[in-house]
Amino acid sequence: MHSGILYRFDDDCPLSDLIKSVPHIAFEVDNIDEAIREHDLEIISEPGIPSEGVRTAMIRHNGAPVELIEFTNKE
Repeated sequence: MHSGILYRFDDDCPLSDLIKSVPHIAFEVDNIDEAIREHDLEIISEPGIPSEGVRTAMIRHNGAPVELIEFTNKE
């Protein structure tokens, strides 16, 4: 039981428990790889392409999940 909170993840979902259980915010960045490298960010979900023209990664910042999002097709 999850305290009345509706979760959308299957029990065998490979994502970090932090991502599955804590709401997050997203920040748009020009380049995910550069942002991670320049700021030495702790990655909890490697960069990936969830849909055409979009890259995302999840990091941990001050104990909370934060999504980085890069739009690769800005036309």
